[in-house]
Amino acid sequence: MATLQDPGVRELLEQPNYAIISTLNADGSVHDTVIWIGAEDGVLTVNSAAGRVWPANLQRDPRVTVLVIESGNPYNYVEIRGKATATSDGADEHINTLTKKYIGQDEYPYRQPGEQRLKFVIEPERVRHMKQ
Repeated sequence: MATLQDPGVRELLEQPNYAIISTLNADGSVHDTVIWIGAEDGVLTVNSAAGRVWPANLQRDPRVTVLVIESGNPYNYVEIRGKATATSDGADEHINTLTKKYIGQDEYPYRQPGEQRLKFVIEPERVRHMKQ
């Protein structure tokens, strides 16, 4: 089994590759969304606004799968399964870090008035890297 520290996995996570996060809706169906991702200290980090579907799903049921696909080569990807924990501590700084990584701006430009950001830390339970 791979880890987030493996060179190929680290490269996928460090580059501005998009990811798909899969969470469980209350009725048991799967909800998928394209997201930005980060990695720090052996965990995966993601960010969203409170009140959206997938963050609400994670707060109800922390099980999550994230699939990160290399831009330009869909056959180089990493699947990370684990459990997520939400915090608002550092969430604003985190979204700005992701903004710099993905769109080259210092501050997240899509913030809505009164929006509360949430940072999710995903502890990996299974990491699977495939490259062809």
